[in-house]
Amino acid sequence: MRKRKSRVAEKANVEKRQQREQLAKANRPHIILGNRPDDVAKWKDCDLAKVIVTEEDILASPIPPIETTPFDESQLPKYFNFGVGDREKELLFDTLPSLTLEGVTRIKQSSGRVDVTSRYQQAEPEEALKTSTLARLVDLRNANARGIAYENRKRIIAEFSESENPMDTGRPEVQAALLTLRIRKLWDHLSKFKKDIGNRRSLRRLVHQRARILRYLKQVDRDRYDRVLERIGLEPESVEGELVV
Repeated sequence: MRKRKSRVAEKANVEKRQQREQLAKANRPHIILGNRPDDVAKWKDCDLAKVIVTEEDILASPIPPIETTPFDESQLPKYFNFGVGDREKELLFDTLPSLTLEGVTRIKQSSGRVDVTSRYQQAEPEEALKTSTLARLVDLRNANARGIAYENRKRIIAEFSESENPMDTGRPEVQAALLTLRIRKLWDHLSKFKKDIGNRRSLRRLVHQRARILRYLKQVDRDRYDRVLERIGLEPESVEGELVV
């Protein structure tokens, strides 16, 4: 009877241990995505998800119209192609059209054959048409995947750098955010093409590289480590301990 009771108790303990392991495995954060199965909002609400631009966002943005009326800010594209910043935007859509109109009127004024006011009124629709056409050309929807990735990298570096050094690519927070974006892009690709062994190997390497960077940051500054995990939408369990990808 004692042996039978011990076997029953041992069997019950084994079942309880298996249930605890299954529950812990079910609640463990995803090694790749970093959030728990029932906490998808953690990624959507983090700073990294808010700062990047997806193809859906670009396609949903309004297309700049081709107008011959005076050009204004409402006709500019929502997302500009890479290489067009605030300075270039002001130069292309404010300074350059004004200088062009001024140059046309000065040339006609010096010739003395055409009234300056009428010539200005004729040239203004032409310049507005050129400007609106240029706005369509520099829209980010004309970029390929590399162009969108370049724009996202620029946004991430500016968001996760310090104000004293806005382009600090060596900052651990910036590197972790960039790696998280690459990991998620690669995971979406592998979800469609499951037999891509080469990229699966690259995914494993990127996950461990991100974990090393974050563990280093944890040793250097625990507050920065906790803060960056929240900002890029990761749970601590997804970068700590043994990672099986």
